[in-house]
Amino acid sequence: MTRGAGVELRFALALPRDPRSIPVVRRVTGDALRGLGVSEDCVDDLLVAVSEACTNAVLHARATGDFEVTGHVDDGVCMLKIMDWGRGPRPAPEDRGVLSESGRGIRIMRALVDDLDIDSAPDRGTVVHLRKRLTWRDGALVGALGRSLMHNAG
Repeated sequence: MTRGAGVELRFALALPRDPRSIPVVRRVTGDALRGLGVSEDCVDDLLVAVSEACTNAVLHARATGDFEVTGHVDDGVCMLKIMDWGRGPRPAPEDRGVLSESGRGIRIMRALVDDLDIDSAPDRGTVVHLRKRLTWRDGALVGALGRSLMHNAG
C-alpha cells in the first residue's frame, strides 16, 4: 500500500508450532522484503533474527496450538512480532558463558536488529518484538523515493 511517497507493507501468519513452519516464515518475510528492494545483508539479518524467535516459540512455548508472526514495514523500518501462548514468564537463563547454547538465540537477535523487546506474562504468553532500520539495494524503488525526497528537500 502506498502512503504519500513512502511504502507500507503488512503481513500476518498463524502457523502450527512445528519446526516445518519456520521455513515458511523465512520465505514470506524474505520475499516481502526483497520485493520492496531491501538489501540482501539487511534481509539476511532479519531472517536469522526471526528464525531464532520462531524457533523459541516452536520449541519452548508451554502451550499447544499455533504461534503468530506479524510484519510491518513503514518509514524505512521493519517491525516483526512473534507471539506464542505459552504460560510465561520463563525464568531467566543463568549466564553459562559464551559456549553455552542456552540464551544464545537472544544474543544473536540482539546483535542483528536495532531493538529487541521480549514481553512475557502468564495470561498472554510471550511476544518478541524485533525492529530494524532497513537499507536498500541500488535501484530499489523505495530507496530511490527516499533519496528523491531528500534531494528535493535540500
